[in-house]
Amino acid sequence: MTANHTWQYALGQELRVDVLARGSESGGRHDMVDAFMLPNSATPPHLHTRYEERLYVTEGSLTVWLDEDERRLGPGDFVAIPLHVPHMIKADDRGARTVLVTSPAGFAELIERTATPGADAGPDTKMNVDAFAAVSAELGDVILGPPGMTPAQAKTAAFG
Repeated sequence: MTANHTWQYALGQELRVDVLARGSESGGRHDMVDAFMLPNSATPPHLHTRYEERLYVTEGSLTVWLDEDERRLGPGDFVAIPLHVPHMIKADDRGARTVLVTSPAGFAELIERTATPGADAGPDTKMNVDAFAAVSAELGDVILGPPGMTPAQAKTAAFG
């Protein structure tokens, strides 16, 4: 389904997202997205100060680093990412599709405010890094390093 699916949003060449539920629909309690990480794409190491993240893998596989703990997840696997825990997510060479719930709501707003509408996205679509960083900070996310760096590597780089 991922190859022929029309996604609502594209975050550069790393992530395709359908927003399934917004905070405005849940009284701010949660939001939910269906997301596809493109093959070998990775998030920057980061942490959330305002919302927890719950990730359920529906297709493909990925690796999640929670601080220094590394977990490989495939279809049917689930991970909860608590507040203030440095983490990073990397898709395998086929990509990974997940259902992501944040509580209270936060991630769907980040996507809606910084991603390119899917109808306007193409093979050259780039993420607006400055807008993503600004909105992330506004929503309480702390980016700890560049995409693909694990939390442990970011900690070592920061405290060298």
